[in-house]
Amino acid sequence: MSGAGAPTLAVSTPGLKVAIVAASWHTEVMDGLLDGARRGLAEAGVTDVTVVRVPGTFELAGACSVLAGRFDALVALGVVIRGGTPHFDYVCQGATIGLTQVAVRSGKPVGFGVLTCDDERQALDRAGLPWSSEDKGHEAATAAVATVAALASVG
Repeated sequence: MSGAGAPTLAVSTPGLKVAIVAASWHTEVMDGLLDGARRGLAEAGVTDVTVVRVPGTFELAGACSVLAGRFDALVALGVVIRGGTPHFDYVCQGATIGLTQVAVRSGKPVGFGVLTCDDERQALDRAGLPWSSEDKGHEAATAAVATVAALASVG
């Protein structure tokens, strides 16, 4: 989900058990993403929330893989800011493919709240801070629980 054209998801999913797995780099951005995810889950009625902090975005997939069997949904939060080396490409690709594999293999929704930005300003603008234009942590959490609800509706 991104900016213009994003759906408004209003879901009520009390009783779910959700893990938020959040990277630790870029504290201000990550604090905003984490606050947004918590807020999104609270708005959906989710009260059983566990937060696990990992060193960086690359570690999200491994942690989510370990946790998937214990939770109804996962929310992965991270940020990668482009630098002068190909490191950005490798971390972004690894996180994206890894988190996709976790969702497919476990059958558990994974809210993708990984920001892949050209600079810190873009990351701050998407972090859900009071002056940010987007709240990607909230969006990722809401997407994860909305997917649980959608799947539950078909039995």
